[in-house]
Amino acid sequence: MKILFIGGTGIISTACTALAAERGMDVTLLTRGQRMPAKLPRGVKTLIADANDPGLAQKFERESFDAVVDWIAFTPAEIERDLKLFRGRTKQFVFISSTSAYQKPPTHYLITESTPLANPYWEYARNKIACEERLMRAYREEDFPATIVRPSLTYGETLIPLVLNSWQKSYTAVDRMLRGLKMVVPGDGTSLWVVTHNTDFAKGLVGLLGHSKATGEAFHITSDEVLTWNEIFRTVGAALGVEPNLVHIASDYIAARIPEKKGTLLGDKSVSVVFDNSKIKRFAPGYSATTTFAEGIRQCLAWFNADPARKQIDHQVNTAMDNLISGYEAGLNEALSGFSSRASGL
Repeated sequence: MKILFIGGTGIISTACTALAAERGMDVTLLTRGQRMPAKLPRGVKTLIADANDPGLAQKFERESFDAVVDWIAFTPAEIERDLKLFRGRTKQFVFISSTSAYQKPPTHYLITESTPLANPYWEYARNKIACEERLMRAYREEDFPATIVRPSLTYGETLIPLVLNSWQKSYTAVDRMLRGLKMVVPGDGTSLWVVTHNTDFAKGLVGLLGHSKATGEAFHITSDEVLTWNEIFRTVGAALGVEPNLVHIASDYIAARIPEKKGTLLGDKSVSVVFDNSKIKRFAPGYSATTTFAEGIRQCLAWFNADPARKQIDHQVNTAMDNLISGYEAGLNEALSGFSSRASGL
């Protein structure tokens, strides 16, 4: 099976590249070459190019694929580019969307692929919705072989997936825990969340490649393990042998103090989600997420501990967290002081 990954070197896609190669697929990565892994799986080829290069169409003129997966399309304009590139050149086109596209807040706790798509809080999610809508129109009007896949928060050994942590330097949260610094948890920490290991996601995604009946369909691929944010933070702490010092702050307050977090909080991680994975299990028989969060975090810490150079700290995130906590606690103390004064005057 001949596969093209547009991207293919990120946290999620790297695991999918490895599994596809392991299963004997002929995999090519279309990448700009700016974030290449130290070693690619045996047999995986690379095409170093920019997907937006107008000359790319000529390179694909005599090419055809059993499946193309675009990991890096975020806007409808990029979908239009893909339609021009791959009309008549692929039997399946897989767009990597996001579960953040689902209705926020949801009207039902259990998320299925038929849950409405609507997110007034996050432009990223609205763009993913628009991409999906364009592809489904292409499927209906011209039989373009689109398949939609929606990951939730997915991590691998290089990422500690804690809310408000640094994405690029995720050891920052570990360092804070080890030093006994306060960790911000949105709300009261009891909202439900799902974190998926990249090797588990790969089983579902690769199971869909070349699946003719997946055309015109949408799937989310997540773990069935549901945890509260308190449990997620404490699981990381347990792997470190420490009890994390948690501070619970309302998401509205966090978004007001750090506006760039509004989308990822109010439009995603502060909302309870539980995913029904029965559809991907029907299409990819045997799909099962087997890596528990506790096990996955131990693997992450082993990766960081293997090379001290990996333990980079995001000082801007640390400063933002410290300022957020001090501002919140100052306001809380002032409110409590005022309440005590009024109460004593009764």
